[in-house]
Amino acid sequence: MRYLLDTNIVSNLVRNPRGRVADRIKAIGEQNICTSIIVAAELRYGTTKKASPRLSTQVEAVLGAMDTLPFDSPADEFYGSIRTRLESAGTPIGGNDLLIAAQALALDHTLVTDNDKEFSRIEGLRVENWLRD
Repeated sequence: MRYLLDTNIVSNLVRNPRGRVADRIKAIGEQNICTSIIVAAELRYGTTKKASPRLSTQVEAVLGAMDTLPFDSPADEFYGSIRTRLESAGTPIGGNDLLIAAQALALDHTLVTDNDKEFSRIEGLRVENWLRD
């Protein structure tokens, strides 16, 4: 089983390189961990906005240590059906979160996030929270 790390989990790893997330990665194995290009884009936006060379270096080191997966088909198909279901139910989620969830579903990966309440509304998506488990 592979785990796709959400932005808040990778961000926690950047801030706490020897914390709970790092411990879980060691236990599971680095080869079973990945993130999304969408997560990488969000993190790079954050480092640009903060204009911190030290933070940028830390983010690049963490991203460089794991696979960053492109957003490929059939994730786009999952996106369309998830978005339709959530909007029809009146429970939409943020655009980037929707893309990340669609990618995790398309790849059959477990999504690791500290935003498990929002992602739990997506049928069939496996979600774990390594900061609270």
